[in-house]
Amino acid sequence: MADPKPIITIQYCTQCQWLLRSGWLAQELLSTFGTELGGVTLLPGTGGVFEIGCGGELLWERKRDGGFPDARTLKNLVRDRLFPERALGHSEGKRSGAGDGAPEGA
Repeated sequence: MADPKPIITIQYCTQCQWLLRSGWLAQELLSTFGTELGGVTLLPGTGGVFEIGCGGELLWERKRDGGFPDARTLKNLVRDRLFPERALGHSEGKRSGAGDGAPEGA
């Protein structure tokens, strides 16, 4: 049997109204990684919680990491942890050894 696909969890604070932010980040991950992921699960919480994890590993914590990740940062983090050989295209910026001679952001 094949290894199960990773499932990302996003726990967000309902008191802080962070559902839309969580849904947007989930959509960004699913748009980028598609069928490579088993899904993205949104988990309501309280007390200012905002945590993103996978398989018991905490990938991002708002308090620890100083706020919220932008989509680019989160995609790079997920790629680096789960799919290190995968290229993300224009959204990842330059990787070491990569380059087409164009300035970054061009």
